[in-house]
Amino acid sequence: MAIKLPTPTGSDETPARGRGRMIATAVAVLAALVILLSLGTWQVERLHWKEGLLADIAERRAAAPVQLSDIEAVRKTGGDIEYRRVSVAGTFDHSRERHFFATFGGQTGFYVYTPMTLADGRILFVNRGFVPYEMKDPKTRTGGELAGQQTVTGYARVRLGKKPSSIVPDNDLAKNIFYWKDLDAMASTTGIDASRVVQFFVDADASAANPGGWPKGGVTQFDLPNSHLQYAVTWYGLAAALVAVVIGMFFRRKRA
Repeated sequence: MAIKLPTPTGSDETPARGRGRMIATAVAVLAALVILLSLGTWQVERLHWKEGLLADIAERRAAAPVQLSDIEAVRKTGGDIEYRRVSVAGTFDHSRERHFFATFGGQTGFYVYTPMTLADGRILFVNRGFVPYEMKDPKTRTGGELAGQQTVTGYARVRLGKKPSSIVPDNDLAKNIFYWKDLDAMASTTGIDASRVVQFFVDADASAANPGGWPKGGVTQFDLPNSHLQYAVTWYGLAAALVAVVIGMFFRRKRA
């Protein structure tokens, strides 16, 4: 009896299964392409937003200082007060200064937030500037503890409603070391009535040096990162590479 062997076809894939695989691949490629193009477009939109923000900050830095009441009026209407130039006058309470962990000029240390009592009795926390780590104790820089009525020019800074990230350490209230600007905690740990506290900060600029050189004013950071163009090019480049790969596979399959 003769045994009839199956005719070899070179593949056990049926035409229907091949078409199904091609359709699935096409859908996956199209979905990936849509995602990459969407990410690139989103970065372009972020680029325009960041450029507008940087231009706005530059305009505010060049403006003349306004009174604290003007900043409060903007804030009450929902306007953005960040980096607006302001001039404030009052008396510092150096015994209640709070210390925000920071680096400045390659040194590790603290920004010194000192309560300033205003003419109306309210309290404004002023970031007077940077001190090195070993000068956290005010006794090491008594020359910079200005007494009496003082006028400070600087920049309004918004308060934070919560810790900005889970990787940021919790504030060490017992040691008076803050890792994020918690205005409520700064006030409560000094025994200041929260109802008297102005609901934003002021960063002192470097226009008037403190006696002894510390704290060192002018620590406000204006150089906001702007890498959105690079990100957009990356996402669009990946989309272009994906298209090139698909086209190459198509022509190789066609020649096979």
